[in-house]
Amino acid sequence: MIVFENIHKEIPFLIFKEKYDAAFNAGQKNIEAICISSYSSENKEVHARYVNLKFVKDKEFIFFSNYNSPKSRQFKTHNQITALIYWSSINAQIRMKAHVDKTSINFNQAYFAKRDQKKNALAISSKQSSAIDSYEVVKKNFEHSFKHSDLTKCPDYWGGYSFTPYFFEFWDGHELRINKRETYECKNGEWIHSFLQP
Repeated sequence: MIVFENIHKEIPFLIFKEKYDAAFNAGQKNIEAICISSYSSENKEVHARYVNLKFVKDKEFIFFSNYNSPKSRQFKTHNQITALIYWSSINAQIRMKAHVDKTSINFNQAYFAKRDQKKNALAISSKQSSAIDSYEVVKKNFEHSFKHSDLTKCPDYWGGYSFTPYFFEFWDGHELRINKRETYECKNGEWIHSFLQP
């Protein structure tokens, strides 16, 4: 599940929370799964992957990652992202555009110290997305970290990313494909509201 703290009172943030509550009450599985798309300036490719959205604090959406991962390197050179959620339980899709930044060291450390120690052991042991000889090596590295690492201390190569959307599209599916597409785009501090054709 996603933790909400003092969610902002501007309309698109309230709509996001309303749809989240509807999906949660409908029993949505993997409700925190969010697809993050980024651009690699190095090889001129767009990449996408699912991460777990952990917090929405005021206007900030927060997930966590290895800071040496490919997506983290992409964020350094091109910090604009697109984020996408689909909740099948209510047939709703939410698309967002934003710029992404690292969360603070203090925030990372406080969050890491509260996490399940097995998750922390994996975060410590994994060089995320690096090639490895076999899955057995992954398990061996994890077991070593679980037994020998300080599982409450956040490593400097792991932490959060925060993004504040400047664009939302709320898509509601319809059985006849007469889908409702409602957008909010922030321009000069004001949210411009419109609808898109299906």
